[in-house]
Amino acid sequence: MKNKAFLALPALAATAMLAACGGSGDTTRESIRAVGSSTVYPFAKKVAETFTQSNPGMNSPIIESTGTGGGLKLFCAGVGANTPDMANASRRMKKSEFDSCQTNGVKDIIELQVGLDGIAFASSQGGITMNLTPQMVYEALAAKPYGKDQTTKLWSDVDPSLPKEPILVYGPPSTSGTRDALKELVLEAGCKTNAEMKALKDSDEDRYDQLCTEVRSDGAYVDQGEQDNLIVQKIESNKKAVGVFGYSYLEENADKVQGLPMNGVDPTYANISTFAYPGARPLYVYVKKAHLDAIPGLKEFMAEWTKNWSKDGPLAKIGLVASPDDVLAANLAAATEFKTMTGAELK
Repeated sequence: MKNKAFLALPALAATAMLAACGGSGDTTRESIRAVGSSTVYPFAKKVAETFTQSNPGMNSPIIESTGTGGGLKLFCAGVGANTPDMANASRRMKKSEFDSCQTNGVKDIIELQVGLDGIAFASSQGGITMNLTPQMVYEALAAKPYGKDQTTKLWSDVDPSLPKEPILVYGPPSTSGTRDALKELVLEAGCKTNAEMKALKDSDEDRYDQLCTEVRSDGAYVDQGEQDNLIVQKIESNKKAVGVFGYSYLEENADKVQGLPMNGVDPTYANISTFAYPGARPLYVYVKKAHLDAIPGLKEFMAEWTKNWSKDGPLAKIGLVASPDDVLAANLAAATEFKTMTGAELK
């Protein structure tokens, strides 16, 4: 009952109580707690590492890999000692998630775009190679491509230019922001090449979303959970398999796996930074303003992100693609001036 009453308080009162509670049986009150994306996880861990080095008197932040959707659900549950301070996301917060935050008392949210990543399609070194397009990927992975039964078994069933090998793709689960980005940037883009599907979006958007983004469940696409390194292991051990994960994991495992081009464009740092690669996407961190003065080091941890996200910074060395200069400047201001979202920028 105490926690429920706590969550119902307005943001200022919650901040005061949070500061007064300290640990109150919850160790996160002496440590920053961030939840969310498995893609952002290694970057957040690196920032936590440099934060601890820069602030020797403070506890190391606790970073949890829960998936973007799961992390934002925890983040939006309320303010207070039993809720996370930050959510890492490999896609932008949805309007429905923002509204859920508002309903639960998370009124003031700071959004930071911390960098860029790409939805990389990859195979093992020496394994299957393909020049894919969003249309090919959609026709191979959709549950009901263009509203018809899914009958493809081999990649060559999709397009004769592709190998005569079984379709086997290891990828992220439905709770992952990487899965959301896969749907929006690749599957939906492929689906919209069909005129009937484009027209369907205007007449029946729910049906359109189902046909354009629902992934087949007959074993050709295998959900590997939130551990992207497990996908790397799966394709490394099977030269005919394809994996889908963030570019940073491709970069980290370049000795084991190879990126597959999309529309003839390789998933590289340069191609993602210019959005030439079709799977390029921004990555985000969300922060509760009500927790800024209550959680030791939270302001400093936000500032630590800004020290690490440059083109030559520590995060670039582990696969994060720096945002364009104007975006970096805008987000530096957000991180230091603590400007909050209105919700109007979301969809």
